[in-house]
Amino acid sequence: MPMSPTRRQALHMLAAGTLAGAAPLAWAQKRPEPMALEVWKDASCGCCGDWIAHMAQHGFKATVHDTGNNAVRARLGLPAKLGSCHTALVGGYVVEGHVHADEVHRLLRDKPQALGLTVPGMPVGSPGMDGPVYGGRRDRYDTLLVLRDGSTRVFKRHA
Repeated sequence: MPMSPTRRQALHMLAAGTLAGAAPLAWAQKRPEPMALEVWKDASCGCCGDWIAHMAQHGFKATVHDTGNNAVRARLGLPAKLGSCHTALVGGYVVEGHVHADEVHRLLRDKPQALGLTVPGMPVGSPGMDGPVYGGRRDRYDTLLVLRDGSTRVFKRHA
């Protein structure tokens, strides 16, 4: 009569089988492709570059144009009063200013009937406006969802 394995032996066999079976799965899993982001900004703007780096760290790959952000903003229908220092286009939505990448991911996931998102002006503490030069300061600001008629509603409040 064959001996049954001890509990320890059974656990070792289970672990060995599980790990051996998991190895091919690890190779098969790929990182998601970065989401294309097109950005128009001023060539000398450092905070825009910092925002682009923030977006890259959160799964976006930017094509950058160092001119034309005012013209693009107007062409895309975003009111000038909602403007900032850079304009982006991602997944068919306008993203104006220092919008956090998590909010852009939420916009792309929820797909609201809207023009896009904006953080008007350049609030300190927003992505790209949060480097050491600001000494940890964080202003209160809102990320606004811009509807197709130009009206807005708060998408996320930053206290």
